[in-house]
Amino acid sequence: MDVARIGAPKRAPRSSPESAGAAAALDQVMVGDCVAELAKLPAHSVDLVFADPPYNLQLAGDLKRPDDSKVDAVDDEWDKFSGFEAYDAFTRAWLVACRRVMKPAATLWVIGSYHNIFRVGTILQDLGFWVLNDVVWRKVNPMPNFRGRRFTNAHETLIWAAREQNARGYTFNYEALKAGNDDVQMRSDWTIPLCTGEERLKDGSGRKLHPTQKPQALLARVILSSSRPGDLVLDPFFGTGTTGAAAKRLGRHFIGIERDPTYAARARARIAAVEPLPSPSIAPFVTAREAPRVPFTTLIERGLLKAGAIVTDAKGRVRALVRADGTLALKNGNGADRVGSIHRIGALAQGLEACNGWTYWHIEDKTGRRPIDALRTQIRAEMAAC
Repeated sequence: MDVARIGAPKRAPRSSPESAGAAAALDQVMVGDCVAELAKLPAHSVDLVFADPPYNLQLAGDLKRPDDSKVDAVDDEWDKFSGFEAYDAFTRAWLVACRRVMKPAATLWVIGSYHNIFRVGTILQDLGFWVLNDVVWRKVNPMPNFRGRRFTNAHETLIWAAREQNARGYTFNYEALKAGNDDVQMRSDWTIPLCTGEERLKDGSGRKLHPTQKPQALLARVILSSSRPGDLVLDPFFGTGTTGAAAKRLGRHFIGIERDPTYAARARARIAAVEPLPSPSIAPFVTAREAPRVPFTTLIERGLLKAGAIVTDAKGRVRALVRADGTLALKNGNGADRVGSIHRIGALAQGLEACNGWTYWHIEDKTGRRPIDALRTQIRAEMAAC
């Protein structure tokens, strides 16, 4: 399977949301039933879906603490279904509608608890989605099990799926995630606190505006892992707009669908107050392999390194002469010059088969001794600005 880890190559640019025909709903909150509203969107127009559907918690009555005080549980009408058959029909309908609007390389995230996630996963697979990962969101501050008759529900599960088994080119920003995780591969268990404090939206009486508001850190990780700046993120169960707020902050477009006008209004106000991050701070991560190629001769042609200059190893003990043709000359033991590329001469100097000359060879100037790779980075930055 072909995985686009840093994004589609320049030779195959992704079409913009506008060109896909979704401009009318771009960065908007649509009010209504999600299946009906999804039907208004063009097919193959969305890059990423994040869905936080009703969990069908099946609460038979008030949830109380041992002291008989009432727990502020999820008892809203939108989470109530007549039975599993009705919930399954609802799940199938919204998944079919989402799949239609997803681009071939789009992916879908759906979050749930033990009440619903296994049913959702089965239906998702039956419809042809291909599960890429299940991710465990481990809450550092979960609500306790007040009666002490079950384990504390300290996690929720996210399913990440491609539109189909043979989907090609879906976005997974592997290198960026790894670099931000101390150069260790990002794991499928995420420890993130519940939404509390100032982040939690309140109503006029100071109560939680929405019972299942997700933390923005969770949505940020989802968006950063599986989309790129400019992509269109769809949330068919928008609630108070956490997905839209995170998307706007990270330079993505969004479409939200929410059937409750009160939630939709608060989501719009919340997102309007969000300031997008500066472009350089959200620019796609580019590895050395995917970065534009810069020949060593370019450093000489640009005057960043002059013919006749001396480059050394990191400690200044090995010295080589920069030649006008972009090669290096290294004195061997009998006084004869060995001439070759920065990589070949670096390897010879160390008695190795191979060497990365960009990091081995250094220059010394007013700032001290630094790798010649710093000069290559400077040229790449100029190329990116063009």
